[in-house]
Amino acid sequence: MRGPLFVPDSRSNSRRWTVIASALLCCGLGLVVIYTRRNAFFSPLAVVVVAAIGLAAVLLQLRYYNREHSKPVRAPVWLNIVGVLFALTALLSDFVGLSGPAAELMALGAVGSFAISSAMILHAFRKRRTASPEQ
Repeated sequence: MRGPLFVPDSRSNSRRWTVIASALLCCGLGLVVIYTRRNAFFSPLAVVVVAAIGLAAVLLQLRYYNREHSKPVRAPVWLNIVGVLFALTALLSDFVGLSGPAAELMALGAVGSFAISSAMILHAFRKRRTASPEQ
């Protein structure tokens, strides 16, 4: 007995890949947390790495979202570039000659840029979902 629950749908296939990609990113984040010593989490670099993994998850979700919809959502590229520049400055703070607090501010700027970019993308998802219900 095959009912409407067993009909393959492109939306369910796409969701499957979204779930698989999200699971892989969660595993990556879990490995970072498990195999990193406790003292390393006091480093600004560790915070930037975790924020970058979160941003990668949102950008991957954006890619799958844009495949399914005719009106794509755009990521704020300028904000991501600013975040990457902050992250690189925090990473290379010893070579640049920045003090400890300045490196922490650069890491905070990177995390803030990534968080704002992710929030803007997720807000666009919600806005489009409530504006045009496709179900």
